[in-house]
Amino acid sequence: MANFNEIIQKNNLVLIDFSAEWCGPCQTLAPILKEVKQHFGEQLSIIKIDVDKNQALARNFGIQGVPTLILYKGGQQIWRQSGLLPKSELVRIISPHLD
Repeated sequence: MANFNEIIQKNNLVLIDFSAEWCGPCQTLAPILKEVKQHFGEQLSIIKIDVDKNQALARNFGIQGVPTLILYKGGQQIWRQSGLLPKSELVRIISPHLD
């Protein structure tokens, strides 16, 4: 948990992907997130968290379903949504928060 909080605090813009190996939409989202990372490069950090392997962390964040994406800027949560989103929508959501 300490490392997790450090990452959120240290990096300006962090997108967290709460997912599970058995989740079909999560598997569909994985290559989309790779494209989003390529689009933003060093401006965005993406962290993937397996809810089955990190149950306490998922509970702390109130994760009810996967995939759940949470965007942090400067250590503060600024956006959260569950479900599959296309690359264009993620880029539209993230872009206004770049410095």
